[in-house]
Amino acid sequence: MSTLVRCPLLRPDPAQRQRLEEIRGNLRARIAEAEREGWLGEAEGLNISLAGTDDKLAQVDAALRHQATAVQLGMPAFPGIAGRTQTPGH
Repeated sequence: MSTLVRCPLLRPDPAQRQRLEEIRGNLRARIAEAEREGWLGEAEGLNISLAGTDDKLAQVDAALRHQATAVQLGMPAFPGIAGRTQTPGH
């Protein structure tokens, strides 16, 4: 989990948005527990992971917005070119 949310080079799959939401909820609960128990170092590490999770969710949301606005142009077709050949000297 921590590698996915902390590594800035890993791009999350938009299909995993729900999983990232679950991770964020879990991190918030763990941060609350760490603060309640006085585990300041643990809380700090979890806050870094939470910030990474928020960043990954923002990346997923941006990708989903981009997909919604992207125009699919398709692959151009060149049916007349396939049948043409050129012989040397002509």
